[in-house]
Amino acid sequence: MTKDVATDSLKPMSEIQIAQTRAFIDGLEQGAVPYWDAVEIGDELARELMLSPELIILYADGVEDFNPWYEGWTMNGWRGPGSSPFGGAIVPPLLVSHFVLAVQFDHTKPFAIGSIHTMHESEILAPIPVGTTVEIRTRATDKFEKRGRRYVRHQVTVTDIVNGTLYFREQRDIMSL
Repeated sequence: MTKDVATDSLKPMSEIQIAQTRAFIDGLEQGAVPYWDAVEIGDELARELMLSPELIILYADGVEDFNPWYEGWTMNGWRGPGSSPFGGAIVPPLLVSHFVLAVQFDHTKPFAIGSIHTMHESEILAPIPVGTTVEIRTRATDKFEKRGRRYVRHQVTVTDIVNGTLYFREQRDIMSL
């Protein structure tokens, strides 16, 4: 049995997907470490995310949440203001929570193996207008053991990069090998 997987057997894969998959596997072979060892209390990471109508549509379709409040687009004009009780179209409330993991793992370090998202407590503070660019910031606040397992706790904030509005807070735990 060969350990090489033919990318043709995984179709449809684009050239970008093939390159990313190979880079990921190479990274695992070159020094992956347990998440517990990769993170120190106080480590902080942040990224910006543009909450475009296209991203909202992809997310809402994927989770089958077809609320018209999220539709900042029209078939013939593509982008539009949309409508909700808050004015224009808004972002599905837990969409930003989905992107926290993309911030939480430092892509400049070896990949952290053996981590499981075990808990999160989310606080939605204000609706996010579709089209907003937010900063998702995560900070490691604690490392602890419970029943022989190791956990890293993070505090997360999501803020508007233009006006500083705090839209969302979250506390989440990651269990590590």
